[in-house]
Amino acid sequence: MSLKTKSFLLIILILVVDQVVKFIVKTNMVLGDEFTVLGDWFRIHFLENNGMAFGMEWGGKAGKAALSIFRMAAIAGIFWYLTDIIKKNAHIGLVLSVSAIVAGALGNLIDSAFYGMIFSESWHTPAVLFPEGGGYSSFLHGRVVDMLYFPVIETSWPEWSPFRPGESFIFFRPVFNLADTSITTGVLSILFFQKKFLGDIK
Repeated sequence: MSLKTKSFLLIILILVVDQVVKFIVKTNMVLGDEFTVLGDWFRIHFLENNGMAFGMEWGGKAGKAALSIFRMAAIAGIFWYLTDIIKKNAHIGLVLSVSAIVAGALGNLIDSAFYGMIFSESWHTPAVLFPEGGGYSSFLHGRVVDMLYFPVIETSWPEWSPFRPGESFIFFRPVFNLADTSITTGVLSILFFQKKFLGDIK
């Protein structure tokens, strides 16, 4: 199997699994719904991300559209790099890592670009796909679906702590999705194995 085929299959696999999970969550859960998977440390917790990572927002609707366009440009650049390293017969680890980054970025872009157009809101009832009257927003103004929550440690800061004494402390607090996981895994793999992955590229 060629590098190109392996890259393509990995991208398709990640995209399909990511979107299937998001569709299931959107059409069966209401925002804030949660259930445990493994004890209390792995939960499915339905949130929607209005902007950048960790729920940050920037510039209202115009900023949201600009962010989506930036994502498209970034994906185009990364995809160009992917095709270039495939042509150069780069290390399979690098090709698959970059493929994972491309797939994750595409997965979140699909949410941002299209979910507002094809889904109803998820506030009080699960979302409906292709609702009468249209979706909850317009092109490039959708929200990214997050659901993976790993609160491995839930405790409180000690009263003597100079930082937030007595307040709750949760590790790991962010809620994310499979696309985020794919991007993070790809980036970390390149960082950890950069000498091995990048050594033969000319």
